[in-house]
Amino acid sequence: MSKNRNVRSRSFTRTVQNVNRVNGRMETQPQNLLSNSLAERLFEARTVVISGEINQEVAGKVISELTALAVTSDAPITIYINSPGGQVDSGHAIYDTVRFIGSRVKMIGTGLVASAGALIYLAAPREDRFCLPSTRFLLHQPAGGVNGRESDVAIEAEQIVRMRERINRIVARETGQPLEKVARDSDRNFWLTADEALEYGLVGRIVGSAKEVPDY
Repeated sequence: MSKNRNVRSRSFTRTVQNVNRVNGRMETQPQNLLSNSLAERLFEARTVVISGEINQEVAGKVISELTALAVTSDAPITIYINSPGGQVDSGHAIYDTVRFIGSRVKMIGTGLVASAGALIYLAAPREDRFCLPSTRFLLHQPAGGVNGRESDVAIEAEQIVRMRERINRIVARETGQPLEKVARDSDRNFWLTADEALEYGLVGRIVGSAKEVPDY
C-alpha cells in the first residue's frame, strides 16, 4: 500500500511545474501547460519569436519551427526578432533557412536587432521587413580570436575576413547601399534608430500596430 502511494506521489510531482500562493491559498499548475498552450497558439498563428542571444540551441529551435510551418502550409510566416546578436554561424543558419523554405516570411523587429540578429532580419525582402517605432539596429564586424600557434591565428584571421566580406555583401544587397559604404559604416559599431534604418534601407516600413502589417 505504501509503495502504491509513493508511485502516485511521484507521478503527481512530475505533473506540477510550480506552486504559487494566491490570496493565502496554494495553487498548482500542470507541467508545461502554459508553455505548450503558447507554443500551440504561435504555431497556429504561423508565428516564430526569436528573442535573446543567437546560438546553436536557438538556431535549432527556429529552424525546426520554420521547417514544420513550411511543410504544413505555404501561407506566410511572421518572425518577431529582438536580439543582441550572438554566433554568426547560427545567424547564417537561420538566415539561409528563411530564404530556403517556400513560405513568404514577414520579419518584425522590436527592441534591439543587432549583429547576427540584424543578419537574420535581412533574410526577408525589404517589403517584408517591418519594425516597431522604438527598435534600434546595430551593424558591426564579426569579432573573434584564437590563442595558439601562429598558423592557427592566421587561419582564424582569414576566416573572420571572409565572414566580414560575406556579411557586408548581404547588407549591401539587401539595403541597396554601396558595398564600400557598408564596409566603412560597419567597421565600428554602427547604430541606427528605426527612422535611420528605414532611410538606410534596412527597414521597409515602421509600424505602430499589428493592423499596419499587411495580411497577405
